[in-house]
Amino acid sequence: MKQHFTVTPELLKENFIEIYGNGDGIRCFASPARINIIGEHIDYNGGKVFPAAIDKYLYCAIRKRADSKIIYKDLFFDGSYEFDTGDDFKFNEKYGYANFLNGILSCMKKQGYSFECGFEVLIASNVPSAGGISSSSALECGFAWAVSETFGFNISRKDIALMGQQSEHEFMNVNCGIMDQYIIATAKKDTAEVLDCAKVEHEYVPLNLGDYRFIVMNTCKKRRLADSKYNERRSQCEKGLETLKNAAINLKATGKITNTKDLPDLCSLTVAQFEECKDAIKDEVILRRVRHCVTEMDRVLKAVDALKANNLNELGQLLYQSHESLKNDYEVTGIELDTLVEAASKQEGCIGARMTGAGFGGCAIALVHKDKTEDFIKNVQDIYTKAIGYEGGFFSCSSGDGVKEITSEN
Repeated sequence: MKQHFTVTPELLKENFIEIYGNGDGIRCFASPARINIIGEHIDYNGGKVFPAAIDKYLYCAIRKRADSKIIYKDLFFDGSYEFDTGDDFKFNEKYGYANFLNGILSCMKKQGYSFECGFEVLIASNVPSAGGISSSSALECGFAWAVSETFGFNISRKDIALMGQQSEHEFMNVNCGIMDQYIIATAKKDTAEVLDCAKVEHEYVPLNLGDYRFIVMNTCKKRRLADSKYNERRSQCEKGLETLKNAAINLKATGKITNTKDLPDLCSLTVAQFEECKDAIKDEVILRRVRHCVTEMDRVLKAVDALKANNLNELGQLLYQSHESLKNDYEVTGIELDTLVEAASKQEGCIGARMTGAGFGGCAIALVHKDKTEDFIKNVQDIYTKAIGYEGGFFSCSSGDGVKEITSEN
């Protein structure tokens, strides 16, 4: 990997011309990273998530060719890859980042899209790779949008997201959810999205942060246990749901259901209903897993209301509560994430923080006053480095648009 620097669309176009020649016919597209504000580990339990795109972008410059060649280059990652529009694309470890692009082309071909010619691509990203803010989904969706627009396929934003997920499942063999691709494809600046992952439906919510900014805090830890622990948590949630359904408890509190035998998923329980039926779960670990799902879903709904009411202090408290639940009830944080959130909570100007993503490493987010961000980053970095033994990664961000073409107007 080459030395990183800040990319602009103008710089990408200059490099494109230097690599491929002349400046005719070049189109440039931007694809954002994302954070999940709140709603962790409930997407597979019938819950809703609350992500937002941020103003860190991956850029993709593309141009049609006169022949059938497909050429990929990246400013930061080594390797130039050549294919042909007639190829039967298959995953190959030696192709590196090109697999993410070929996965999209494979999906397009399966859906009947055809290419009258080849094309050449140059990619460069300001999104930290493996930083827990979805650099791979930004690559997939940005490339898919660029190809669709360049060849006039007119694929909808929702279908771009579904194509990114399909590529992960069928080509990359990664059983991911839909959140990352969906928010990257459909986001609007100054909004977050309440996303129902089961129905694949969303609502835009104003994200008016005023004088506050989200700061992404990367543990810089490799998550070796994440996959196995993730599967274990899913299994525990399924066991909790089965226990409640078998108990067939009549519920007095209002909600979607009146008897636990009809429970479609854990997040369909309200907090009051959970209090009525929790004694049916005798296993203490299973009980805590279920409690996280129910209370986290409640926090998502409260966070949406808080943002609609411009109540950032309420949102901040919900972030802290989410982290405590993920730490104590779901047990997916670890010393690195806990250190970041605890250090953040003691800083002047910080009104909320929590881990975001799968956990066991990855990232946390903090909501910090814009005048305090520099001191915040310095102080938390010092505490983290002293406690963990190596530095974390930090950056401030605002909301961003979903995938889009970059023109002289924007």
